[in-house]
Amino acid sequence: METPYLVPTADGSLTLFQPDVGEHYHSKHGALQESRHVFIESGLGYFLAKNPQPSVHILEVGLGTGLNFLLTADYAAKHSVQLEYTAIEAYPLSETLLAQTGYNQFVEKDIWQGFLANYQQAFSAPIVICSGINLKVGKCLLADFTMEGQLDVIYFDAFAAIHQPEMWTTEALEKVCRYLKPGGVFVTYAITGNLKRSMKALGFSIEKAPGAPGKREMLRAVKLV
Repeated sequence: METPYLVPTADGSLTLFQPDVGEHYHSKHGALQESRHVFIESGLGYFLAKNPQPSVHILEVGLGTGLNFLLTADYAAKHSVQLEYTAIEAYPLSETLLAQTGYNQFVEKDIWQGFLANYQQAFSAPIVICSGINLKVGKCLLADFTMEGQLDVIYFDAFAAIHQPEMWTTEALEKVCRYLKPGGVFVTYAITGNLKRSMKALGFSIEKAPGAPGKREMLRAVKLV
């Protein structure tokens, strides 16, 4: 694969452009704004407001630059929530490239340093980033992913369906949603008719939530059974 390269987004934060896919890892309208809005506020924050609890287990489909993890870890630390974070990433970025994103300015120093120092090891075994923050990354395709336990929240952050249609099929969605407990929340930046139909068929209630800058709407779904 060609090496992704850094590009600025509208809110001043950086993202990566992946030439092989023809897409940015985050919204060009604002990487930081998108991640905070779609995943932290509409996903984790929404879940904890409905289900106050001392710990949370999150699965991210597409670790990418690590921005969603870093912001989640920072949120969990500030709210005294124990975080178990599992991610899938078939094509990991280099530690060198991650260090150039500038995401250190958005999170506490110990989270940033712990992430970079333990990034490679997280692909082999669960690791402790800092107190109360644990990370495990599966270096595999979605089709080959398995895990133990149940999830509270799923961040579905794959590349868009136009570039990766295999990631958005009902079969692919069922693969990850089987681990989500009843009342668990699934969030993604996208919303399409096919996606809504798939999630309904998998036993979710569907909500059109306000989108991040550049998108009118996004999808949030809550597992009913």
